[in-house]
Amino acid sequence: MLKEGDNAPNFKGLDQNEKSIQLSDFSAKKIVLYFYPKDDTPGCTKEACNLRDNYTSLIKDGYAVIGVSADNSAKHSKFITKYDLPFSLIADTEKAVINSYECWGPKKFMGREYEGILRKTFIIENNKIVKIFEKVKTTDHYQQIIEALK
Repeated sequence: MLKEGDNAPNFKGLDQNEKSIQLSDFSAKKIVLYFYPKDDTPGCTKEACNLRDNYTSLIKDGYAVIGVSADNSAKHSKFITKYDLPFSLIADTEKAVINSYECWGPKKFMGREYEGILRKTFIIENNKIVKIFEKVKTTDHYQQIIEALK
C-alpha cells in the first residue's frame, strides 16, 4: 500500500494530444497528480475546474498539475477544450498508472457495488509522495491541497 514518504511509482502515458508524459519529465517540479473516474461528469468537472481556477497559484508555488483517468486521448481533448483546462490529462486506457498508484478498487453508488477508479490525489516532490488525499473535496480541492501543505 502506498503511503506518504514512499517513492512515487514511475508513470508513463499519453496525454490528450497523444504525447508521451512521464514522471521524469517533472523531476525538478512538484506535482499534483490527481486520479478521477471520468471526463465530463459532475464531480470530475467540479474538481478539474477548481484546479483550473487556481492553476496560476499552483504554478507560482512550483507545482505541475496532471490528471489521470481511463478515458482516451480524444475524450480528454474534448474535456480540456470544453472547460479550458490548462494542464495535461493522461489517457490511461490500460489502467497501468491507475493500478501502480492503487487507484482502482471497490466503489459504491446508490447501493450498487462495483470496481472503478478511486478519486485520489498525490502530491509528489523530488519523486517522493509527500501527501495523499483519499477524500477529495471536488468543489474545493485546491484549498484542501494548500491547507495540507502549510
